Amino acid sequence: MVLFSLVATHADIDLETVAQLSNGASGIATSALSGSPAVTGAIVLATCNRYEIYGEAPHADDVEAARAALVSEISGLSGLNEQLVSRSFSTRTGPEVSQHLFAVSAGLDSAVVGEREIAGQVRRALITAQHEGTASSGLVRLFQAASKTAKDVGAQTALGSRGLSIVSVALDLATDLSESPDWSAKKVVVFGTGAYAGATMALLRERDCTDISVFSSSGRAEAFVATRGGTSLDSSSLPVAVAAADVMIGCSGSDTRVEAGELAEIRAGSVQPLIAIDLALTHDFDPEVGQLDGVELLTLESVRLAAPQEQAESLTQASGIVAGAAQAFEQEREARSVDSAIVALRRHTMNVLDAEMERVRARHGCTAAAEEVEFALRRMVKQLLHVPTVRARELAANGQQDDYVSALETLYGITVEQPATAAQAECPVDHLGFETA
Repeated sequence: MVLFSLVATHADIDLETVAQLSNGASGIATSALSGSPAVTGAIVLATCNRYEIYGEAPHADDVEAARAALVSEISGLSGLNEQLVSRSFSTRTGPEVSQHLFAVSAGLDSAVVGEREIAGQVRRALITAQHEGTASSGLVRLFQAASKTAKDVGAQTALGSRGLSIVSVALDLATDLSESPDWSAKKVVVFGTGAYAGATMALLRERDCTDISVFSSSGRAEAFVATRGGTSLDSSSLPVAVAAADVMIGCSGSDTRVEAGELAEIRAGSVQPLIAIDLALTHDFDPEVGQLDGVELLTLESVRLAAPQEQAESLTQASGIVAGAAQAFEQEREARSVDSAIVALRRHTMNVLDAEMERVRARHGCTAAAEEVEFALRRMVKQLLHVPTVRARELAANGQQDDYVSALETLYGITVEQPATAAQAECPVDHLGFETA
């Protein structure tokens, strides 16, 4: 089995294109598995500034077909032509897959280096795929190793100690733009009830902000504030809250958005300035709201430009942890790749032994002598298998596992069957995917 990934991030393309590609992201893994035999597993990682698909294919020769199938599915779901979709994604195979995902999970590839939300998003992506039955065994191990690496980076470096995140940098920017830095006196309206909204609520509380109202176009606001505090809004009470707000924060990415003309009408009688923070990839606020008098608009691009650079020492240390973890993962994966071959050789050898023992028993019966012969033969077989087993591990560690499999087929006529690709969740878990409204 071969791991591969399709990657589209803020580092290579604009966020608007990332947002368009992400349309229909929730169904891409299931549709790809059902539509192409070249895709035996898939996990989708879609965040505010990246859209990545991690897949598993039966053989290296199948990766291109798997990529084509995914590009076709994404094109159909997003409405973008296949050529644009194909150009937007870079493809990684082999060790590049684990190296990239581990760096992403540790926050090294984020707009805010060392951000803490991405590790949770990687974890939730795996949980979602397990619930939907699209996570192959190889992908499960990959994502579990990525989560462990993120924890190690957080525990062993200073990157995680500052608690930086996209939300925290956005709130810092808002503080700098405000006439008063005192959040306890600000009225805030939050759009959305998903993961970003939850992180936003927590950080607002840390800054002593208590006047927080929450709106959800899908009607989840009341349940959301029941556990997090704040006041729920509906479509009738929203305009009044926005008219009085000092800050409004978009975290939903829903199909409805606040239009510039609508906001201008609502704010017509307001005298205080408004800071609009749009953290939704698909825009909760019309970009034109930034042109309104008295309104300052902050976007994900604003956050990216304002994100502080981490200390070189911490980055070097974190990069070393990621590189070491990726190397260890690849070595383990290569060792696992010969497990089927080792099992096949042992099965072949034991079948020969069992056949020979049947002949012994047919001639001598179940006597003590026959038992002694069987014991001696089994001990000899065990000794004979030791060197081929050790050699298999050594070859796998050097990436030569295919040579071992070919040798078995050539010398013994043994056909090595690959294990089933589907992986069940290792334990029951609650679905923790993002809410988008």
